[in-house]
Formats: sequence, C-alpha cells, structure tokens
Amino acid sequence: MRSPWTVDRGCPASCAVEPDPRVPLGELTRRYAALTYTLTRAVARGDRLAEPRVLRAEARAVLGALGVRLEVARAARLSARDRGVGTLVVANHISWLDVVALLAVDPVSVLAKREVGRWPVIGTLARRVGTRFIDRDGSPRRLPCAVAELARDLRGGTSVLVFPQATTWCSIAGGDFRRAAFQAAVDAGAPVRPVTVEYRQGGAAVTAAAFLGEEDFTASLRRVAAASGLTARVTVHDPLIGADRRALAEAARRAVLGVAAPLSGGSSRAAACGPSAAGRTASREWSGA
Repeated sequence: MRSPWTVDRGCPASCAVEPDPRVPLGELTRRYAALTYTLTRAVARGDRLAEPRVLRAEARAVLGALGVRLEVARAARLSARDRGVGTLVVANHISWLDVVALLAVDPVSVLAKREVGRWPVIGTLARRVGTRFIDRDGSPRRLPCAVAELARDLRGGTSVLVFPQATTWCSIAGGDFRRAAFQAAVDAGAPVRPVTVEYRQGGAAVTAAAFLGEEDFTASLRRVAAASGLTARVTVHDPLIGADRRALAEAARRAVLGVAAPLSGGSSRAAACGPSAAGRTASREWSGA
C-alpha cells in the first residue's frame, strides 16, 4: 500500500551528464584539498557555525573550494524580516549544492529529510546550523504536528527553506509542489519567497551538479569538483501572501518556472495536531496526492 508520505522518484541518475569542459587533474586535486580544509574548519567552529555571518561565509567558502561561481539575479534577501514573522523560502530541487548556494545568499533554517542527518560530516554540519529534519517514512499522523511546528517557527520569526518538490530533478521544471508546507505559511501569516536555482556552464544549463535517484553522493561531488566554469544561478522572486495553500503552492511553482500568474484568494483551515480529517488531508497534500 502506497504511503501518503511517498514522494516521486524524481529523475534517474542517468540524467546527470558529465561536465564539459573539465578541469585538469591537478586542479581537481587542489579543489578536493580546499574542500577538505573548508569542511574541517567549519566543523571546528562548533556552535558558532550557526551565526548568520559565519554560516554565509562558510557556504561561500565551500562554493569557492569547488570552483563554483555564485550568481544572484535580483540581489535580495531570502527572508522578509520586516513583517515580524519568518519567511517560507521555497525552491526547486536539483542537488545537495542547492542548500550551499542558498545559504551563501542568505542563511536561513533548512527543512531536510532525516537521512541527511546521518551523512558523514554533512550531517554534523547540518545539525550544528539548526536544520529541521522530517521523517518521510513516519506515520501520517505525525504530519499535522510537523506542519504545526513549522508554523510555530515561522510565527516566531525563523525563516525556513523548504524544497516542496520533495526530491531532486535534473532541471527546474521537474515535479509538482507539495502543499503541506504552504499550510504552515498560511497558519503563521508568513510570506512565501519563491527561489529558482539552476546550474550553468558556458552560459548553458547543465545537469552536472544534479544529485539524482539512488546515486552515491561522492559521484555527484566528483562531477561538481571536475566542472570547469560551473555557475550556480539563484533568482529570488517577489514574496507571496495568501490564505489558500493550493493557490500559494501553484503561484510559487509558476514563479520558480518563470511563468507569471495571479494569486487567487481563498481560505484554508489549519490542520490539527492529530489524526483528524484535516490532518489526513494535509498528509495527502505533503505527498502531492
């Protein structure tokens, strides 16, 4: 029986194409050494790593070590702190590198699958910077509580990055936006900030940075480190406000895709923390059902 938490498989690993051009072996070795030094330094910072200034600098250092250029279209913060509440930042999902690029723009909290917390080194760093983990294989009854916790964080002024496609795709257009996280924004009265992440070489979109399917993390890391002239392009769109999670999710998806669309009004009842009808609805919408 299909769990309501089940997500799309996303693109197969074969969609990730080897970079062209590639750096020479000597430069590749230098990049690995620079990355090792940067991650070791980040771990040594301990709890200070969670400080926004430090986290942003370390994220930029990781990109620099890998030879990845950060390009921000429309220089803007991911969060909109002038409202007194946090911002729900929603982006398309291509790679583990998405998180690094977005933290290099504006450090925010991240909502990630629980498996990330078990990754060597990366898991340690993720916990230190306050990553919120969600168990996608858990009971559907937990989902309304997870939505309520996210709404509480937003209401308290914490901005949170969510990837509503729930898995990775090789291009911007892949996958629908799950709606449960948007319910948290509705409940908290928080703005939603759509963000587009893409990777380019020589001005053309590439899939070399993608982390897909059952692929091993090291294979994706190798392609990123080997790519010559790889650019992570981040486009920050105008924030959205709405009272209906479906309309918000669709408006955010279209913004990320670069398709203009009006945001219709509406109302949405907050999900209760427990196995209520509203909770079952939220569970289906987390998985896109």
